[in-house]
Amino acid sequence: MASYTDVLEYLSALDYPAGKDDVIREAEREGAPPDVLQALRALPPVDYANGSEVARSAGIDAAPEVGRSQRAAQSRDKRHQRVSQHLRGI
Repeated sequence: MASYTDVLEYLSALDYPAGKDDVIREAEREGAPPDVLQALRALPPVDYANGSEVARSAGIDAAPEVGRSQRAAQSRDKRHQRVSQHLRGI
């Protein structure tokens, strides 16, 4: 599985904004491994403002050290509601 750092490494020379095809072409040119290319090929066909946006859109987590169970616990914790969730009750 590709990591957030891997994606950013192979896109470091890319000029943004860049489309999906530009992102994939740059990663191929930089010699990205198959797992990185697979993640990039699954991107939605939009323009990306920076490498972090590419990595997030590819479904690659910036904080892989946080496990699924910890994320689930955080999402159930009512103290960390998003603003939109809070405003639904108004």
